[in-house]
Amino acid sequence: MRTAHDIHAAELPKRAEEMLREGHRLALVAAHHDEDTVRLVYLFVSGPPDTRIELHVRLDPAQPEVPSLAHLSFPAGRFEREMRDLHGVVPVHHPLPRRLVRHFHWPKGWYPMHPEAGAPPAFAEQEGPYPFLEVTGDGVYEIPVGPVHAGLIEPGHFRFSVVGETILKLKARLWFVHKGIERLFQGRSIAAGLPLAERISGDTAVGHALAYCLAVEEATGTTVPEQAQCARALLLELERLHNHVADLGMLCNDVGYGILNAHAQRVREQLLRLNREITGHRLLRGGVVLGGSTLRTLPSPDRMDAIGDDIREIVRLALSHSTVHDRFAGTAVLHTGAARDIGCLGYVARASGLPLDARIAHPFTPHGRPTNVPVHTSGDVLARFLVRAEEIDASLTLIRQLTDNVATGAVLTPPAVPSENAFTGVGLVEGWRGTITTRVELADDGTLKRVKPVDPSFFNWPALPVALNDTIVPDFPLTNKSFNLSYAGNDL
Repeated sequence: MRTAHDIHAAELPKRAEEMLREGHRLALVAAHHDEDTVRLVYLFVSGPPDTRIELHVRLDPAQPEVPSLAHLSFPAGRFEREMRDLHGVVPVHHPLPRRLVRHFHWPKGWYPMHPEAGAPPAFAEQEGPYPFLEVTGDGVYEIPVGPVHAGLIEPGHFRFSVVGETILKLKARLWFVHKGIERLFQGRSIAAGLPLAERISGDTAVGHALAYCLAVEEATGTTVPEQAQCARALLLELERLHNHVADLGMLCNDVGYGILNAHAQRVREQLLRLNREITGHRLLRGGVVLGGSTLRTLPSPDRMDAIGDDIREIVRLALSHSTVHDRFAGTAVLHTGAARDIGCLGYVARASGLPLDARIAHPFTPHGRPTNVPVHTSGDVLARFLVRAEEIDASLTLIRQLTDNVATGAVLTPPAVPSENAFTGVGLVEGWRGTITTRVELADDGTLKRVKPVDPSFFNWPALPVALNDTIVPDFPLTNKSFNLSYAGNDL
């Protein structure tokens, strides 16, 4: 159930504090440039039962200022900095008002999401060096890594302040691949928005496509057939499988157990080929469509059982190797309190004792819900490995259950014309990295007026430096892989 409340800007801190105290999570903040006002939407969610509460604040477009919520919520502070960079909305009394999204060669006073922004101006000279926090003292030195990395990894800059091998401070700087996704959605038809949603983060095609479709379907009052709901849930678990398997292998590789990585990638290749049989695309694009689903075939139980046996053997061999276990255990601990304060989601949160899962809190189908959410409390690399391994078993169980409720071919209800009171929708999906939130507003002609997607990586990136405090530099690749956050999903 989603409700919306118009409030005055001065009321915002008190109302937000009440929402947070009652156990709601701030899932999204979006700025809208309406005809005569700047409207901010704060989406708070909780569940079960599935609850979504929006607070709408209207600002003077000549002086768009809003009280900062950064003292109440760490994610709110990051949303506010993003909003200032892209829309020019000023969060008053923000404790860290410097830029987040726009790097220092972006011109001052140019806000790309403002309706009068115009074409991007030429990049200017840097406004000076980026204000990294400097750590000083005897024996302290810095190690810069990136933004260009070896292999195919996307760009991100990491600056380590180190004594010997011990990391005192890590600063991660992102948004090197900001693509203007939110602007690209505007004015498209709802059908043309789906391929863009699938490509927000390439390894999460199902998750982002589904969150987008759920939002559009709510905005248009479209009812999705139950068989299509189950098909979508099945695709979501298949996406979780091939990504988790790859991560298990690469974590083994980072501690020198390359043969297990080779076997994990062999299994992943089997899953990618299965994906192509099911939807026509190795990353499962095209399976989730507006109003339903379209599948070419279904995975056979025998094939999935064989894949499951393979994965369990890889996990057994990894955990029975003393070197692997010793390198995983106690490395890069993210404590429960820190994960909660940062607002972590997905396997990062569950490895630190937070049982958050949108499949349970915000279900979109009566089937395909895990009976147990794997949760560990140690918050280290081992916990993040174990959560993935246990989620794979849960996904295999769900796939077996869902297959009996799924039909092949196109199963869908064409999206309806928005009703008088519709035009707005929200999709919440437990992608393989964590909860994806997408909010859609439609124009009077049914085109996309505003689409705001939020990938779980936006919430989880700040946790990586926290987990690396007091670890050693050689643990960085292993820890980074245990988080496996998306640059593309963050750098919209």
